[in-house]
Amino acid sequence: MTIKAVLFDMDGVLVDSERVITEAGRRALREWGIEAAAEDFHEFTGMGEDRFIGGVAEKHGVPYVLDMKRRTYEIYLEIVDDNITRYPAAVPTLEMLRDAGLRLVLASAADRVKVDANLRAAGIDPTLFCTILSGDDVVNKKPAPDIYLLAASKAGCQPEVCVVVEDALSGLQAAQAAGMRCICVTTAFSEDVLRANGADYICPDIGGVPDGLAVNGKRTQP
Repeated sequence: MTIKAVLFDMDGVLVDSERVITEAGRRALREWGIEAAAEDFHEFTGMGEDRFIGGVAEKHGVPYVLDMKRRTYEIYLEIVDDNITRYPAAVPTLEMLRDAGLRLVLASAADRVKVDANLRAAGIDPTLFCTILSGDDVVNKKPAPDIYLLAASKAGCQPEVCVVVEDALSGLQAAQAAGMRCICVTTAFSEDVLRANGADYICPDIGGVPDGLAVNGKRTQP
């Protein structure tokens, strides 16, 4: 079946801001007496900041409150421009796919404030996407399929003609639950882990996505 839309996660796919949000989260949680290690956040990657921050707080025995996320974002906005990692292949790949007639949707579990900050800091034109969705747009975050089903609807496509591009296991699970094929980049999890969890195509970074799409949905890896 011909692919009509490509639905992109943001962190780890278009930009690498995990190190930045982790540092912001660590600084913020210190104000609640929590000395979190960077590794504490990893299992909550891709689930949105309520779980990313809240899960770590709960691991340290402190109930999560929304002010933790609010403070994390205050710090994040102060440091993101100087610390975000820009993937060189992101903009050329997005432009190539758009020019090929594919509908592009950004569907991030992060809150909209972070999505907008990352696009600005990375120099990615928001108009490359026909729709931009954030964690603010759905109640159930990844690994629930809600954001990808909404993305398909916004693109005017059925799930079976959409391909998701992800880096996190929670996002891969969300794509699978939505009935969509999923290309995974190895920026957060190893190729072996992604393959074991059923990724349809695996590449090092977003620059490999066109090759993944060229197989037109057929699994090319064992």
